[in-house]
Amino acid sequence: MDVSQIVQSFPLTVPTEAPLLPSLHVQKGERTVLFSYISHLHCPKCKTSYSPHKQAHLCACGSPLLVAYRLDELKDTVRRSELAAREPSLWRYHELLPIELKQNVISLGEGLTPLLPLPKLGHRIGIPQLYMKDDGLLPTGSFKARGAAVGVSKAKDLGVQELALPTNGNAGAAWALYAARAGIRSTVVMPVDAPAITRSECAIAGARLHLVNGLISDAGKIVSQAISDDDSLYDASTLKEPYRIEGKKTIGFEIAEQLGWKLPDVILYPTGGGVGLIGIYKALTELQALGWVQGKLPRFVTVQSAGCAPIVEAWKNKHTESIPWPNASTLAFGINVPKALGDFLILDAIYRTEGCAIAVDDRALLGEQRLIAELEGTFICPEGASTFVAARRLRDSGWIQDNDTVVAINTGLGLKYPHVVQTSIPILEPGDSLNRRSTVSGRQSNSRGETG
Repeated sequence: MDVSQIVQSFPLTVPTEAPLLPSLHVQKGERTVLFSYISHLHCPKCKTSYSPHKQAHLCACGSPLLVAYRLDELKDTVRRSELAAREPSLWRYHELLPIELKQNVISLGEGLTPLLPLPKLGHRIGIPQLYMKDDGLLPTGSFKARGAAVGVSKAKDLGVQELALPTNGNAGAAWALYAARAGIRSTVVMPVDAPAITRSECAIAGARLHLVNGLISDAGKIVSQAISDDDSLYDASTLKEPYRIEGKKTIGFEIAEQLGWKLPDVILYPTGGGVGLIGIYKALTELQALGWVQGKLPRFVTVQSAGCAPIVEAWKNKHTESIPWPNASTLAFGINVPKALGDFLILDAIYRTEGCAIAVDDRALLGEQRLIAELEGTFICPEGASTFVAARRLRDSGWIQDNDTVVAINTGLGLKYPHVVQTSIPILEPGDSLNRRSTVSGRQSNSRGETG
């Protein structure tokens, strides 16, 4: 099968017309404006449609569902210039989000994170127009706050009382905290090796937290069984509810707005479940349909760890889906996902944008994490650091050109992974003098916290 056949297999289309469904109207001058222009849910595989006013999870065919909006109606009603006067949060794009009642919005101030130029690192690796979208500055310390904000808000919209999800750490922390703010009970199951701080976030939020001696896939099976046994539990697992994508897609809206409604040439994304990549791609196609951006979409680059690279392997073999990765292991724990439920959507976005997928080893990403801190003064997570290793390699190969505008997504705060940096600090006695040659030395550790 060639690539032209591959991209036709599971098209991630953006419906612009759909049956009108009831929603909340507000008057704005002579215009009637909706808080949300949500239309329906649709299956990207079999094209079945579902109502957004009832709880929905997977399609009957087993595929994740996507949210469609009445873009033609929105195009005639809202102008992109209006956004500049709105609050600096992801809710500035509320017409393109699925929450129909404003009072159901659950927010901790998430969104509009910096698009940070990295001139020193860019000069070092030969990409003068290198930017980092820094989602480590979001509430809960990771980009998972975006998905949780919109996902929990929609859960409240739908009358959910209790939710459950498996997690590699950060998503569970975000959903537990946002659920607490919404007054929704939460149950979280995570691998015992997940970052310890994420356990604390879940616990302090009052979540029912369980650890499993295994991977996120094992946690997922436990959650699935619990939901099967108790139909009052709302399944908030990755892509088993359609609204996490909608929160993550606001990364794409923000990048476009922060670049003056111009699109970058390349977007690099650290990929585990891949919800953010799917969401960013969806966002940019929606902006195209609205006429808010022009030109080609950026080339999407999926970055994975060499210890868990199912999407990379599928892309190399021109497949439309991945196969489970055996013995998955990486210290970039957020991308330690043996098989993503939305793998076909990730690969579709890569193929359609003429992007690529690349695997990097843990030692390289730790070195890059330290270099970024030394050059640019920002302490990013290992997953985010992986994108800069990939950018360096793609520039060296010529795949990225020196005049390309490149955006790397940092998905979390480095402080959430204290075990990856070990320090050897000289201890002075009172009255000692400073020896300028005695400085703090930092060494990165492996996934067990051991230095190497």
